[in-house]
Amino acid sequence: EENMTVTEDFSRVENTYQMEAEVCIIFSDFGKMQNVCNLLTEKLGTSVTINPPHFYHTPEAIDTLRRQVCVTAVGNTRRKAQEVCRLFGQALGKPLLIKEEETREWGGHIDSHLSHSADSQTLQERIRNATAYASCRVFAVFEIKGKENRRNKLL
Repeated sequence: EENMTVTEDFSRVENTYQMEAEVCIIFSDFGKMQNVCNLLTEKLGTSVTINPPHFYHTPEAIDTLRRQVCVTAVGNTRRKAQEVCRLFGQALGKPLLIKEEETREWGGHIDSHLSHSADSQTLQERIRNATAYASCRVFAVFEIKGKENRRNKLL
């Protein structure tokens, strides 16, 4: 219920009363939004008007994206370092230093000053314009162990 607001308007038209209701719902799941819209259209027919969705990212979602991108960058760096170590007959040890050097973000919003209004865009264009992207560059230093050291520790 915290993600839904309902505004009702009663009016008299000739000898009848008319009620109009506007329901605004915030969805975090695109598929669920589509299912609800389809259900409303199916049950209420032409008496319901569904406006195009407005896409945006919550600060929490952007923060989660930033963390995921950084963790993925560190994982990629570790895998590359392991491949290099294997190539030279070495073993990768624990990380000695990990530093986030650069984070870039782009997309993720619809600029209201664009020449195309949001209503004239297709759903695919609106989704593409609202999609957030991020990249992260990390610097990592790992301990390198020789193969003979590893064999001695196993014995």
